[in-house]
Order: sequence, then C-alpha cells, then structure tokens
Amino acid sequence: MSVIANLSALLATLQEIEGFASTALEELQPLEVKGLAHDHVEVKGRNLLLRVPKQSQFAMAAAENLNYQAACFRRVGQSGHAPSLKAVIAPSESVPMGALLVEQINGRPPSLPQDLGALAECMARVHALPVPGKTQRPPLGDHANPVAGAMKEIEQQAEFLDEAALSSESRQEIEAELAWARPFAAETQGQSQPQTLVLTDTHPGNFLIDPEGRAIIVDLEKALYGSPATDLAHATIYSSTTWDTDVYADLSIDEVAGFYRRYLETVPEELAETLRPWMLPLRRITMLRAVTWCAKWRVVQSRSKTENKHSAASTEDWSAENNTSDLIAHVAGRVDEYLQAKTLRRMRAEWLGPASLRAFF
Repeated sequence: MSVIANLSALLATLQEIEGFASTALEELQPLEVKGLAHDHVEVKGRNLLLRVPKQSQFAMAAAENLNYQAACFRRVGQSGHAPSLKAVIAPSESVPMGALLVEQINGRPPSLPQDLGALAECMARVHALPVPGKTQRPPLGDHANPVAGAMKEIEQQAEFLDEAALSSESRQEIEAELAWARPFAAETQGQSQPQTLVLTDTHPGNFLIDPEGRAIIVDLEKALYGSPATDLAHATIYSSTTWDTDVYADLSIDEVAGFYRRYLETVPEELAETLRPWMLPLRRITMLRAVTWCAKWRVVQSRSKTENKHSAASTEDWSAENNTSDLIAHVAGRVDEYLQAKTLRRMRAEWLGPASLRAFF
C-alpha cells in the first residue's frame, strides 16, 4: 500500500521517536510523487521529511535496503552537500519498507546551464571525501573496477533489449555502443582506476539549490564507491538533463565541457589528472547504462508485482501498479524518446560527431 493511503500507520511509527509523540495526522503532508522509488511526506513545522521507500532499486530486502540508504545519507552528509539524517524507522508490518527521517532542504530546482557550476562543486566535495579501507566500505557497494561494475549492470539490463519493441535503427545504435564497451571493459581489466565515494544517480532533478547557491543532493539511495566520472556523465547526458520537467535542458557541447572544467578546477589536482583519461569512456558507458535501463523499464513496468519479484526477499518492483498513472505516463514518455534512433544518435554524437567532447578530453 502507498504511504499516501496509509498515513496513520506512518504517524504511529513516527510517534515512537523521542520528541514526536504529540505529532498529529494533519502535520503529515504528502508531497508530489516524482520518483519511482520513494514517497516523501513533510512533517510540518519541523523542516523534516519522511522518505519512505516503495522498492529497492538494488533488489534488496526491506531492512537491508533501509540500512543501505541510511549509510548513504551519513557518508555523503560529511560533504556538507546532503540532507542530514535524523532517524531511521525500521520496517514493520504497518510500514513494510520502513522510512528515513531526514532534513528538509529549503531550495529550488537547478536551472541549467546556469547552475552547472554548483552541481560540479557539489560532486567535487563528495568525491574529495576520504575513501575508507575496504573493510569499512560496506554496506555501500565497492566497485574496485568501476568499468566492470557498470558493465555488469548494463549486461543485465541488455537482456531486455529483445522484448523492448525497439526499431531496427535504435537496436543498431545500442549494439554499436555495446560493441565498443565490451572490448573496452576487457582491455581495462586490472588497470588502476580512480575510485571515490560517488552518488550514482546524479540527474539534475535529484538536486536542490539552497539560498546560498549550493547544490544539495537529495536522492541518496544509490551511493557507492566507484568512478567519479560516472557521476559527472550522469549529471549532464541528454537522458538526464531532459528527464525532470522542472530542470529540462538540452546542453551544448561547450556547456558540458564547461561543467567538466569547473569540476577539474575544484577537485584535488591528483584526482583531476588520474580521472581525465576515464571521463569520455565512462560517459559512453553511463549512456549505455541509461538506455538499457530504459529498455528494461519498458518491459517490466507492464508486468505485475509477482512477475517482477526478483527473489523471495527482494523489494524491487518496477510494475506500473507501484506508482501513479501520471508518473508512469511521464516515465513512459521519456523512455520512448530516449529509445528513438534519432535521440540515440544525438547522444552518441558527443563522442562520434564532428563537434564532439573529444577535443576537450
């Protein structure tokens, strides 16, 4: 059941937290549903939000998923560019996925390209955080080989290409990128790759700009240790900058290059130098991750919750019945565009066209 339809149960769990016993039902205000994985409920007068998972995009069990997300907030929060975590509400019979109580950010959606510099600085601060030893990285994922980690996800999603009703031209565009990516992943196996704490899901709609002009990342369920180049790519590829209607922008090559330049000027010099050779390859791989996800979503959203069950414990659920009809229509429209051959060619032109990012990298 959606949290929107079960606010009383959510209130009862909130009242068990010290300082919230007298909270009334009318103080809980559901916010507009914009994401596929969470509901958000404002706790009025507290500058706090209840962040309530609807599913795990990593196919985790409910408690494991909540623990992972809490760790994301705690670690990224050290950068000063994320909401602070106030409390964790464990999964229960009445609130099956549990919830996080987090700081509510007073901010506006980014305006692109004007706020690209703020996004670059936010990511630079996160990527500059000290990376803990291997034994201290769990529960967050650890992609010691970020290319291989991304390719594993891409290959799993690519299994849906046959069922995704793609045009022959679209399939050719995707297969051409896969034909480049697979040998690249093999060739780079064993090579040293820059690795930092990364946000992973950095489409601009996941940020707010605070009154001081700082970018704050507000969606933190997918943070892990991997390549910072993935964050930079995901923030600026066409399928990200045109995903959210509040942040919609079709960036030029020069605007994207300016974003990368600002980032490289902000991070420590050693990270900038080691990262530069990986920036364009990871941009291509991030584009593949995005479009193969679109193919997967097109297939699985039409299935029932039972059909989408990843395992007995998994809470992954992309079925349409898990979201509002308006949200499903929005995502379907975006997916349809990104899987068109002309859109795929437009994205690939960033590295194959006559005016490409190759000149910058």
